[in-house]
Amino acid sequence: MHEGIAFEKWQGLGNHYVVTDPAAWPFPISAARARLVCDRNFGVGADGILEVRMDGPMPEMRVWNPDGSMAENCGNGIRMVARYLDAAGALPADGSILTGAGEVRVVVDGSMVSVDMGQARFPAGEADEALETPAGSVTLAEVSMGNPHAVIRHDDPDAVVATIGPAVEVADRFPQRTNVEFIRRDGPSEITMRVWERGAGVTMACGTGACAAAVAGVRLDGLEAPVTVHLSGGDLVIDVADDLRVTMTGPADPIYSGRMSAALTSRLEAL
Repeated sequence: MHEGIAFEKWQGLGNHYVVTDPAAWPFPISAARARLVCDRNFGVGADGILEVRMDGPMPEMRVWNPDGSMAENCGNGIRMVARYLDAAGALPADGSILTGAGEVRVVVDGSMVSVDMGQARFPAGEADEALETPAGSVTLAEVSMGNPHAVIRHDDPDAVVATIGPAVEVADRFPQRTNVEFIRRDGPSEITMRVWERGAGVTMACGTGACAAAVAGVRLDGLEAPVTVHLSGGDLVIDVADDLRVTMTGPADPIYSGRMSAALTSRLEAL
């Protein structure tokens, strides 16, 4: 029987992930295995798995959602991985980490991490668009942070995130599905945001979602950068340059480290 798989549990504003090196696994991580690990009743329980690979020219982060799908990037996750690598003495001097959306650079300062998230895009142009869904009509801005986002203004984000969010995620308009952010303007440089994450549902925070929301707010609503984004789990500060290059700053903290039991490891191997 295999020795239990080593992992760490981390959180960023309440968005919590299993962080693990695939070299510690006696078999590959797969969609079915990710679903079991993330299961809160039969596994470790998490909003996803952050697979940290060390076999390339720079560390690489791969993101598994709790439904077994993979995400191109994860803003909260990259802060966790940055601190995980820094604690292990494995963070490159220039802070480079490879993601599915390309290379990012991080700066770790205690529990706070600043991340150059790259350049945002408006795939359909810098404008709002109407969308009909089974949950009703919405007006949204499509923003890409290397992964897809639909940003929707609403006076009460908490009231609609779990009802309109899933309808927008799977709308025909988004064949690869999308993350959905509901935002309320609270001041000239301040918004409240709630998120329905693609493949995960309602979570307490989404780093790339906060970036997308800030970009939409700056370009379409006249917000002044840097923008403070109030999430269920706390605040992120998002700076948006004129060329739409985005810098995200926020915390990440370890929760615990351990090994999956032999019984769980056996169930994973059988999948």
